[in-house]
Amino acid sequence: MKPTQTQPLDTELAMLLADYQVFYQKLRGFHWTVTGPLFFGLHAKFEELYLDAAEKVDALAERLVARGARPPLTLKDSLALARLTEDASRPSAEEMVRNVAGDIETLSNALRKAARTAGDAHDTASVNLLDGYADGQEKTLWMLRAFAAS
Repeated sequence: MKPTQTQPLDTELAMLLADYQVFYQKLRGFHWTVTGPLFFGLHAKFEELYLDAAEKVDALAERLVARGARPPLTLKDSLALARLTEDASRPSAEEMVRNVAGDIETLSNALRKAARTAGDAHDTASVNLLDGYADGQEKTLWMLRAFAAS
């Protein structure tokens, strides 16, 4: 049977792809607009994170295509599917970090849920991809929370 986006896993993968598109753009905006004494460290950290998000966008889109589903192709489609929200405000550096940590927590929970759905669908490739992403984000989330607590 050829997968369609009506399958629960395809829907979850498409939503994750949309979330990472929004996350990528938010990180770019924070990278461009962070100011103050934390500028150098956060400017570099946001760049590291948006480059990582860009890799995830590509891999999730390719996973959808490999499953026979169609990834969301426009920003409008991504915004309609995403659980994460854009941020056009000019938050402080500390607020940016809290915002990013909250988004990573949301993403990690969604990744774990999608991995369980992939397991139920006997899709080992998706399980490995999703669990790997969630595992990798745990340290980043811990570090951001430690920073925000200071």
